[in-house]
Amino acid sequence: MRDRRARAVLVAAAVVAAAVVAAGVVASAVESLRIVPMVRDNKVVVTFELADGFTEPVRDAIASGLRTTFTYDLELRTVVPSWLDRTIVTATVAASDQFDNLTRRHTLTRTVDGRVEEVLVTEEGDAAKAWLTTWTRLPLCDTSKLDPSRDYYVRISARTRPFSGGSLLSWATKSITGQAKFTFVP
Repeated sequence: MRDRRARAVLVAAAVVAAAVVAAGVVASAVESLRIVPMVRDNKVVVTFELADGFTEPVRDAIASGLRTTFTYDLELRTVVPSWLDRTIVTATVAASDQFDNLTRRHTLTRTVDGRVEEVLVTEEGDAAKAWLTTWTRLPLCDTSKLDPSRDYYVRISARTRPFSGGSLLSWATKSITGQAKFTFVP
């Protein structure tokens, strides 16, 4: 009888430990993606940063000359009383770095929904890091698409290519997701 209880306690402890570890992994993934939605000039804009995205494998991939891309899928959603929230708008933005080993220059490209929005050539590694991991005041939609005094949230999923957690030539995709809520008050 004692052995059964001891086993039950050990199993329960293992389940609790696994749940705590899993919660920690989810929390750390969410914490590494900082999202700030704002309403400015009749537009919903979002500023975000993938704080832990510029890892050593990403730096190695860039230094080797591999084109490195950070892709962000954005969703502006409204909270509705049912279990399905309504999507107001979606966007996919990407920031790429193509490093030239001979000239020691980064060719940085930003796209929004497949359209090239901006290109920058720099020799500064810190500028490349900021370009890939930080977006400031990205417009999502006009406030005319929003209902006053409703709760909304911006959800962002970020992924890198090549995958930052594997070997230099690993092209798998790892995604980090975060969200931030706000209330629209005109």
